Amino acid sequence: MTLGAGVRLGPYEVIALLGSGGMGQVYRATDTRLGRSVAVKVLAPELSGNPGFRQRFEREAKAISQLSHPNICALFDVGSADGAEYLVMELLEGQTLADRLDKGALPLDQVLRYGIETAGALDRAHRAGIVHRDLKPGNIMLTKAGVKLLDFGLAKVVATGAAPESDLSALPTQAPPSRPLTEDGTILGTFQYMAPEQVEGRETDARSDIFALGCVLYEMATGQKAFAGRSRASLIAAILERDPAPISTTAPMSPPSLDRLVQGCLAKDPDDRWQSAHDVMTQLRWIAEGGSRTGVPAPVSARRRLREMGAWIAAGIAALAAAGFAAAWLRRPAAPAMIVRSTILPPASSRFAFSGDNAGPLTVSPDGRKLAFVAVGNDRPRLYVRPLDADEAAALPGTEDATFPFWSADGRSLGFFAQGKLKRTDLSASGSATTICDAPNGRGGTWGPDGTILFAPDTRSAIFRVSASGGIPSPVTKIDASIHSTHRWPVFLPDGRHFLFFAGDHNDTRSEKTGVRFASIDGPGDRPVVQTLANALFADGKLLFLRGNTLLAQNLDPQSGKISGDPLRVAEGVHFDLATWHAAFTASPAGVLAYQPGGGLGSSAHLLEYDRAGKVIGTIGERANYFGPVRLSPDGRRLAVSIGDPGDVYLIDVATGLPTRLTFTPATTQVGGWSPDGSRVVYSSLRQKDGRYGIFSKVANGAQAERGLLLIPGAGHIAEDWSGDGRFVSYQENVPNEHRWVWLLPLSAGGKPAPALTEHDGDETSSAISPDSRWIAYDSFISGAPSIVVSPVPGPGGKWQVTPAGYSPRWRGDGRELFFLSPDQTLMAAQVDGTGAEFRVGAVTPLFHTHAFSNPGYSFAVTADGQKFIVNSVASEDAPAITLVLNWREALGK
Repeated sequence: MTLGAGVRLGPYEVIALLGSGGMGQVYRATDTRLGRSVAVKVLAPELSGNPGFRQRFEREAKAISQLSHPNICALFDVGSADGAEYLVMELLEGQTLADRLDKGALPLDQVLRYGIETAGALDRAHRAGIVHRDLKPGNIMLTKAGVKLLDFGLAKVVATGAAPESDLSALPTQAPPSRPLTEDGTILGTFQYMAPEQVEGRETDARSDIFALGCVLYEMATGQKAFAGRSRASLIAAILERDPAPISTTAPMSPPSLDRLVQGCLAKDPDDRWQSAHDVMTQLRWIAEGGSRTGVPAPVSARRRLREMGAWIAAGIAALAAAGFAAAWLRRPAAPAMIVRSTILPPASSRFAFSGDNAGPLTVSPDGRKLAFVAVGNDRPRLYVRPLDADEAAALPGTEDATFPFWSADGRSLGFFAQGKLKRTDLSASGSATTICDAPNGRGGTWGPDGTILFAPDTRSAIFRVSASGGIPSPVTKIDASIHSTHRWPVFLPDGRHFLFFAGDHNDTRSEKTGVRFASIDGPGDRPVVQTLANALFADGKLLFLRGNTLLAQNLDPQSGKISGDPLRVAEGVHFDLATWHAAFTASPAGVLAYQPGGGLGSSAHLLEYDRAGKVIGTIGERANYFGPVRLSPDGRRLAVSIGDPGDVYLIDVATGLPTRLTFTPATTQVGGWSPDGSRVVYSSLRQKDGRYGIFSKVANGAQAERGLLLIPGAGHIAEDWSGDGRFVSYQENVPNEHRWVWLLPLSAGGKPAPALTEHDGDETSSAISPDSRWIAYDSFISGAPSIVVSPVPGPGGKWQVTPAGYSPRWRGDGRELFFLSPDQTLMAAQVDGTGAEFRVGAVTPLFHTHAFSNPGYSFAVTADGQKFIVNSVASEDAPAITLVLNWREALGK
């Protein structure tokens, strides 16, 4: 019978039913004397005459009355009214742990917090001589004030020596109506947390509660029950005969010490378990405080070794306990941490985007529990976060076109670059990202503990500082143009004042003066730390940097910036992109290292041939390290492309795929285009002797020596196209810290180079001249992100925007169509008309999605009829999975 609102039980007025089960009901009520809300537990009338149930009801009241603890539900009163027996308890607002576990495993910090509080409650009960005997998630309440242990209906007072009773669970203090408290269901739930001696009907003591606590800890950490079975018989067999899989099987980022602790709770023999709840509580506190690298996880790849270690430790505990040295064992130093390696795949139907100008390399959170990275699927690139204890990564809203992400010091937010802006997104918020300031082509950032962000806003800029809440950036480094053209990839050191950054020279990408430098936000001076061609990190007292494709670690004093000792090998074969001086690796102070294996950019690239519908109709040549523009000869029979590192120009026969090497220079050499008759190829090359980019041409059959067209000191010159009338070559002039403009190089005797445009709105790159030589299309960085703009050539004249977002324009042979790539690598086609004095732009339509490299310079060629496209591609299966290394310091030098 259910009591209605307003019914009085002594001084207690019933308000509403909270839950019901086979033993009775729990009601929300008001204590009319004190005016406070309480929970009233009423024994069902039909059970009041049953001596066993009445005895259990009384036992609960007596047990709780002896306990006073912040994590035990308090008993206020007992009474009887009209034959109804009732208990008056503290009313708890919250949810049971069982309800919370319906949503899955708990974060590690909550597992430890709730475990500490539950163990503390048990310790208080055990010290009072009371064994709970029914510990399970349904009897643990989660409130704002912390855990509350409920239901001592099966409690045993050790001093009485009473024989164990039937293991029927008592009625909880509170449960929602959606979770019926049926007796059958409760019995099964109780069995799943029973110790072996309890299942067999043998004597129980405090160690039985410790077994149940181990089951609860296991379920909180994994979201799965420690023991399961299709029937009660199979469940009992599992409890008596089998050990649950290690926690790390399901939660790879759980610390090994937690696994060992739970294994000690779940030992079959009570003598092999932890002997007191106080010991369990102490160990949980030690884990929470970070003892013995407890934050270091043990993922799936370590399952067998971890089981072996757990068995060894359990055997050691048993031997020591038998010898009477358990206390000494608890004080002994922890065993050396185990090196663990595993892999992480990209999100479904996507690939990692770790290379190129628009890359989003991986970065691990400061606590080592999450990875952030950019992945590309069938839509725009976006930022993902992958908790290392989760099965999937989640895309973050508002992070489309994100590049080069970095974590805040507290791990609650991410900074990144997109659409020419420096942005941030807070992981606790569900809204879109917010803009901090302008950053046309961001090259890395770092977020200090005081909210200061250091970042490189452009490819040829110093390091700037800005508040994470927004503001006007100010420079903190100054580039010496005689040796460097860029500062990028800043990294705060632990004091939040000193930092590391990378300095390089676009005109000599492999300069001996390229490397990592040390500076402070309090002063303008900086100095070199180590020579390297890539970014560096600081973790756990070590500077991590690259030599070739080998990741090394060397001691670094974060206050002075001085290195000491010999560099030690950490990992081989780390992916490195010379185009941006960036290596795909990350590390955290928590002992987590992650990197993408592989060679340089495009080592697994292939030249895919598509039809206009997006069907792959062939592959040209072998897979190789293709870089720079892909240029098709006027007759469509040969493809000019740069291969290798530093690279040379090769001509590939489209029909046979056979390559022929055209240039033989010990320098970075990049294709520009073909002469109108297809007899010569123009290219740019960095001459190491004087560190200058020059523009050269060479007969396509290789019969003659190259011809120098332009070699001017003080700037980089990159050939981009050869006009259809043969009169000039367009090229990009890079003046460090000033601009990137498109220029025209006349090929007539005495001709002088001149800017292609008379007015410049921003950087200009990737130029392509129309077949009739009247127009020039190019990437314009007016608003930060590239857009396609067309202007008359040579100027002056107007400007027409073809698209607000796109790069790498290419013309159809008749000049009536302009192709380009969208930010998500979709090949686009724009109908255009340049026959009149004004340039006209018609419909712009997507053709198909490509797997082009995200770097705009690594793009595509189109046949004269606009029906076939050759794309420098990387397929999703070619992007290696992330390699995860835990306890990486243990492997130094091995």
